Amino acid sequence: MSAAVEEVAPGIFRIRDTCNVYVIRNESEGVSPATGVAVDFGDGTVLDHLDEMGIERLTHILMTHHHRDQGQGLPRAVEAGIEIHVPPVEQDLFAAVDRMWAGRPIANDYNLRQDKFSLLDPVPIAGTVPEYRMATYGGIDVRVLPTPGHTTGSVTYVVAHRGREIAFTGDLIYAPGKVWSLAATQWSYTENEGPAMAVLSCLQLIDEPLDLLLPSHGEPMDDPRSALSLLAERMGRYVDSRRPHPWDLRDRLDNPFVELTPHLLLNRTSNACSYVLLSDAGTAMVIDYGYDMTTGLPAGTDRASRRPWLASLPALRRQYGVEKIEVALPTHYHDDHVAGMPLLREAEGTEVWAPANVAPILEHPERYDLPCLWYDPIPVDRELPVGAAFHWREHAITVHELPGHTLYAAGFEFEVDGVRVMVTGDQQDIQGVPGERREILNYQYRNLFRIHDFQDSAALYRKVAPGLMVSGHWKHRWVDDAYLDLLAEQADEVVHIHHELLPLDEFDLGADGNAVTIRPYRSSVPAGGQVRFEVTVRNPLPGATDAAIHPVLPEGWSSVPEVVILKLGPGEVTTASVDVVAGDSVQARARVAMDVTFGRLRLGQHAEALVNVVPAE
Repeated sequence: MSAAVEEVAPGIFRIRDTCNVYVIRNESEGVSPATGVAVDFGDGTVLDHLDEMGIERLTHILMTHHHRDQGQGLPRAVEAGIEIHVPPVEQDLFAAVDRMWAGRPIANDYNLRQDKFSLLDPVPIAGTVPEYRMATYGGIDVRVLPTPGHTTGSVTYVVAHRGREIAFTGDLIYAPGKVWSLAATQWSYTENEGPAMAVLSCLQLIDEPLDLLLPSHGEPMDDPRSALSLLAERMGRYVDSRRPHPWDLRDRLDNPFVELTPHLLLNRTSNACSYVLLSDAGTAMVIDYGYDMTTGLPAGTDRASRRPWLASLPALRRQYGVEKIEVALPTHYHDDHVAGMPLLREAEGTEVWAPANVAPILEHPERYDLPCLWYDPIPVDRELPVGAAFHWREHAITVHELPGHTLYAAGFEFEVDGVRVMVTGDQQDIQGVPGERREILNYQYRNLFRIHDFQDSAALYRKVAPGLMVSGHWKHRWVDDAYLDLLAEQADEVVHIHHELLPLDEFDLGADGNAVTIRPYRSSVPAGGQVRFEVTVRNPLPGATDAAIHPVLPEGWSSVPEVVILKLGPGEVTTASVDVVAGDSVQARARVAMDVTFGRLRLGQHAEALVNVVPAE
């Protein structure tokens, strides 16, 4: 066996390359010729040493994270026909890394995360690894655990091999108490989320019955608990050195929940407030579930900078005897409220129940031009009628339409432990200096805020008369009449301000400025293929008028009809269909717009949609 190859455990080999590449030989009976699975790939040198390991070919490569030293040779794997599997949130930094290179800010760059230490060119992947679950690759059972720290999306692979639990930890740990890189753990300009996440990852791995750690850089460690404990202790001191007050990260893992009532819990560690409603049967419902156990989201809006995980669930089971999270219930579609729901659904079997005005955005995000959408569709197992009650276990929950922060939002009313509760999502927060109470109404125009929305919600709160209101980001509030009065006063002020500033008597484009919308906003079509757009038009004029909508298309494209003429009453809203035939050229994000005129009011190319034209089959 050459100096480059070492058998670090029976049937498990290390190849010294740009990183440690590990190969697990499939020793199942009847497997001939022998195959193997690689953890990370380096520059591909492993392919030159397969015979020394008694292996004819590799069937799969499991990447611990996206850094170039882990996988710069992956094009060799593609040529050899080896399946590549990668961490879920980092999939774009493998399969679509060219988009990162094309769009990543370079000038005036405040993003310190080492996403530029990615592959230079994309490689096709066979899939993403299933976090918190077991999967079989090349006959080898592998358990996947999220371990952010070195990168946001890093994972650890655990393999039960000849009676030992062996963990392939990537770059989480280099040696007992040491890491390969501190620079890699700095994700944003002013915070140190990576080191804090590394502490949490170490603490969680300490609770695993591990016998051997195999790092991407460094030597094998046969006392995992001591090695990880020392790193957690040292890295914890590092975290505290960069904060004004010490932060007990172990306590975040052990005690993430605050009891609002005996059966209603607040997860204090999540990015957006997540609530747990307990049943007497030992099951739970979560209301909103975005980014669990955060230390502050890192800078960046790409998938790889936003990590869902399930770190608070062991404490929920241990402290409250929860056997299953049966349902996840979103107040609205923003990623900080729903990003963890797919993982809950896949790893825990949790069903997603969504209000009827929120479900379409979760299931078809590409149709909508809205901020804060999660990257992938989120299946909805049950659609809940708005304005009606539904039952989960012993709890009756009424779904209320609650636009304001976003048009597509719902509030939930229920009674628990003798308290009437209203869950309001991101509607509002009380701020101000002592003795000066002021309501901050949380509206953003791209969320399709309407001027009178907060007046409607204030009236709803008055009707429901909750004893407790819980929000999406702020401290819960025990409600009195003075608070309800304040909500109404601030809602009236919002209306007054907008009427002062906007020419609503002449033409009313609404607070969001949209007289026309196009759906789907994002779509794909084969070259020469057809896509149907639903164009929704609202008359902004105080009187009846004709609206003329002219599709604006790339060269070589066509539409049916070529122009849409609509007769609209004052404020009337209607929808028309336009079929667009794409040209023969493949292109990304081709722009389609609608040029609109209402009577004498020419708005021009008022709305757009994006179309990816892909090769025809």
